[in-house]
Amino acid sequence: MSEQEKISTLFSGDKFDWKKYFNYENIVKNIPFILFLSGIAVAYIYNGHYADKLSRRISTSEKNVKELEYEYKTIKSEVIFRSKPTEMINAVAPMGLKELKEPPVVLIDSSSISKD
Repeated sequence: MSEQEKISTLFSGDKFDWKKYFNYENIVKNIPFILFLSGIAVAYIYNGHYADKLSRRISTSEKNVKELEYEYKTIKSEVIFRSKPTEMINAVAPMGLKELKEPPVVLIDSSSISKD
């Protein structure tokens, strides 16, 4: 029986004899292929679980990054506000420090001036 005849009897509508193909000899002959398909199925399931776990980790990291970004912006605006000259004056006033009204005095070391 040629391949063409086998295919034509397979699709002819006659009752297909499954028992002929599911015997001990055919099953043993196809064990490597069955193991190969099982390995691919396990790899496919593992890949799905890994992708789910990775997407959960990515979303958690995105939430953490957004939270840290908000914290950074809050601290940055607070630092900018506190570094304004008027706020600096108010912050050091309890220590007794005041803003200079005249320019600072330059001190010159007399021992470093050469006598010529």
